Amino acid sequence: MLITASRVLTGSGTYLEDGAVLVEGDSIVAVGPRVQLADRVGEDGKHLAFPHATVVPGLIDAHVHLAFDGGGDPVATLDESSDETLLEDMRRRAEQLLSRGVTTVRDLGDRHGLALRLGEEVSRGGVAGPRIVSAGTPATPPGGHCHFLGGEVSGVDQVRDLVRRNLAAGAGVIKAMVTGGGLTKDGPKSWQSQFTPEELRALVDEAHKVGVPVAAHAHGTEGIAAAVEAGVDTIEHCTWLTADGFDLRQDILKRIVEDGIAVCPAVSPHWQMLPRFFGEDRAAAMFDLVRQMAEAGAKLIAGTDAGVQRAGFDGLVPALSFYAHLGLPHSKILDMATADAADALGLGGTTGRIAPGFRADLLVIEGDPLEDLNALGAIRAVVAAGRHYEP
Repeated sequence: MLITASRVLTGSGTYLEDGAVLVEGDSIVAVGPRVQLADRVGEDGKHLAFPHATVVPGLIDAHVHLAFDGGGDPVATLDESSDETLLEDMRRRAEQLLSRGVTTVRDLGDRHGLALRLGEEVSRGGVAGPRIVSAGTPATPPGGHCHFLGGEVSGVDQVRDLVRRNLAAGAGVIKAMVTGGGLTKDGPKSWQSQFTPEELRALVDEAHKVGVPVAAHAHGTEGIAAAVEAGVDTIEHCTWLTADGFDLRQDILKRIVEDGIAVCPAVSPHWQMLPRFFGEDRAAAMFDLVRQMAEAGAKLIAGTDAGVQRAGFDGLVPALSFYAHLGLPHSKILDMATADAADALGLGGTTGRIAPGFRADLLVIEGDPLEDLNALGAIRAVVAAGRHYEP
């Protein structure tokens, strides 16, 4: 399959004008000027020509929960659903993500390994959806955040055992609920830490033994510090909460930058509504914390927390506008949703970039996203693992 377009994004903020991408099987085999590749249509004889469009890498949403429905009470809906009903709903959500140009997602907590099962269906081609990097069952203490997903553990031995079971099931990331969260009614507060240092070190050690990264849900400043000390690979939310406000510790932020820990703020697609929920001053303070992390050099990656309240599976592009609001250049924002996210997921050598040898995860759009991020929503075609997605 040959894809030609006015522009092909071949690097951070770099276009190949009047370019072409040659795909064979699930991989990119050549990228170059259209005139040089025009006669190399490929084994299937398919040529997708988009003379007034742009080809960018398929987008990556680094924080989703396919088991949640994004409604007003996703936990109640989850509880009321059988596994088979839930899996069917998850299939629809996966296809919705793909239809919006998302070709890879990191699912950071589901029930009974359903996201792992769905990921296998997608990889076999039986279901349309993005590649799913799944955490399986997230670790949390008894009664802790998202305990209803089945990952309650207490003590180093139970922590290690849960990690081993997730890895044996095929998890590509391990998730630790380092602090509380708002989704869990009557659970620990978002700023409260949930694990001992020994438990966190054991969790990270068990995952890193086999080269699997660890994602830490951490709102509270103490939890963020504990996650950094334990050696996690990504911090989710990273809102620097305390019991009475915010406390961004510069020494911890310096460690995050120096250790190369990626931060996924998991910005809601409806971020513009936050001042209504939290008040103008508090929302402005929350926004400024993300700006400070970006200015300090923290590697930010894009994620939406899709599935939680008011976060649907069509919101990655609206969520990216948050970073433009903070003043980040569009080239950087695109990296956050492609190459940088791929690196953080451990997939930097296989996706997130348009180059020979990489997986053919591609998004064809009208317009120029370096000028207008909304162009990412004007979709002409989606290719995932070499398959041209047609709704």
